[in-house]
Amino acid sequence: MAAAVNTPTPEIGTTKIDDGEYDQKCIFCKIVKGEMGTELLHNDETISCFRDIHPGAPHHYLVVPNKHVGNCKSLRKEHVPLVEKMVEMGKEILQKNNVTDLNDVRFGFHWPPFSSVTHLHLHVLAPVSQMGFMSRLVYRLNSYWFITAEQLLQKLDSMS
Repeated sequence: MAAAVNTPTPEIGTTKIDDGEYDQKCIFCKIVKGEMGTELLHNDETISCFRDIHPGAPHHYLVVPNKHVGNCKSLRKEHVPLVEKMVEMGKEILQKNNVTDLNDVRFGFHWPPFSSVTHLHLHVLAPVSQMGFMSRLVYRLNSYWFITAEQLLQKLDSMS
């Protein structure tokens, strides 16, 4: 029964498959399951990574949990290890793609209701210095619609 504590409440349309949550209407669930033909740059038992279909920077990747997890606003303190693993995977993908200046990167999440897909996804963008005007707006620091991974982890850590 302890495993159920860490499992988010299923959303409408969620179906159990392979002992994990899978939302048949979620594009990211379909990508992780290989149903969309999207190239997975990384796929393990917990998380997957692929390129953003509308890149906001020369390197723009999405890191997602393989199980359907709601948006970042639905997370709890027990999700800290998942978010940390997502960030580490983002760093690894950047390094594999010869991005060495980790001071010119952005890791973050769109804060609901400014999220187009309700499956938790980390945006990994680099180099930030080469982002265009619209991307700088969409992935803006200290805005109502975008929160860095570091800010999210601080929020989660402060929960009781």
